[in-house]
Amino acid sequence: MIRNVIFDIGNVLTDFRWEQFLQDKGFDGEMIGRIARASVQSPVWNELDRGEWSDQKLMEEFVRLDPEIEDELYRAYGNIQGMVTKRDYAIPWIKELKEKGCRVYYLSNFSRKAYAECSDALDFIPCTDGGILSFQDRVIKPDERIYRLLLSRYQLKAEECVFLDDTPVNVEAARKLGFAGIVFRTKKQAQEELRALGVG
Repeated sequence: MIRNVIFDIGNVLTDFRWEQFLQDKGFDGEMIGRIARASVQSPVWNELDRGEWSDQKLMEEFVRLDPEIEDELYRAYGNIQGMVTKRDYAIPWIKELKEKGCRVYYLSNFSRKAYAECSDALDFIPCTDGGILSFQDRVIKPDERIYRLLLSRYQLKAEECVFLDDTPVNVEAARKLGFAGIVFRTKKQAQEELRALGVG
């Protein structure tokens, strides 16, 4: 029986989408692709997740990967640690799950620093029973150690957990350890899959 619902943070609970974020900054399709390849789609992005590099060091690495778009990269990520914005739908969803007897956790590669400078994005965190951010433990999904750490830290059983993430490889890693897994595409789709598991 599923008793514990575990969410990714960055994209799932805040409904954050890189493409929309960059469109809102005024970039078009081709430039969005270049910015993404030099930043979020590059191995360098993991250093943001680990929380050990300064904004300036991250930006220098992004620019090194595509120096022709230096100005665009700085315009896109002028406040890289505080760029996440709140999406209200997550808060009532979490409260609803808890009212139905679930415990709600979060497990994310996204650096906590990205929320610390955007306080309203933290509103959902008091609604959770606990969480683990992989950058603070120096382990990044889909490394199975992060899922094992979550289980041990909160004394959970994998077979009683469902993990929602928008990245299939992360969900697959959790499934290998016995979690139920949902690849998140929309709230409605995720809710339907949770209900199919007897949750929510």
